[in-house]
Amino acid sequence: MLSAWNTDRDFTGALPPTRRAVLQGALAATMVGGAAGLVRAQDKVRQTLVQYQGKPKGDQQCDSCVQWEPPDSCKVVVGKISPKGWCVLYLPKPQ
Repeated sequence: MLSAWNTDRDFTGALPPTRRAVLQGALAATMVGGAAGLVRAQDKVRQTLVQYQGKPKGDQQCDSCVQWEPPDSCKVVVGKISPKGWCVLYLPKPQ
């Protein structure tokens, strides 16, 4: 005899997520939340973490980045920054 109630499915007919999927989602959320908290806590990152170099990379250089703060600073990288420097956080200013 078939039951009219199918407790393994929701109203859309989808199966509930597996334990593995739930744990992976929780881990991802924890990692993203932790990283966001780290950035908020220290505001700026060390130059070594962003591969800062005192010379441009092609046509990319600090004084054309949205994070640049004249005369020698950056919104996201700590320390003295060369206007002709570069790091992996480079984001060009809008034209």
